[in-house]
Amino acid sequence: MFNKKEQRLRRSLQTRIRIANQGVARLTVNRTNLHIYATIISGDGTKVIATASTAEAEVRSNLGASGKGGNTAAATLIGKRIAEKAKAAGVEKVAFDRAGFAYHGRVKALADAAREAGLQF
Repeated sequence: MFNKKEQRLRRSLQTRIRIANQGVARLTVNRTNLHIYATIISGDGTKVIATASTAEAEVRSNLGASGKGGNTAAATLIGKRIAEKAKAAGVEKVAFDRAGFAYHGRVKALADAAREAGLQF
């Protein structure tokens, strides 16, 4: 039997294969208990186009005194931020790679915020 982390990695592998066949830029999400990270990677998988995370000093100051990055409000902020950075880099359309995480809570909040900010996926 697989443990929880191995199950998530196994699910993420299937998604990565499907996205690689599409050949479009991908928006990857990684979440930990304290932070959430979003990265846009080029279609051929060789270049990082844009990144945003709650670990950045500028973002932590926007989150208030507590600086908590492990909630949906922080994920929403990161979703908007990654969409703005992607548009500045000339990327309008991406494939959403949730890395095996359930499309729920923080992952969903990040995706919805990125869509509202104009990123298509």
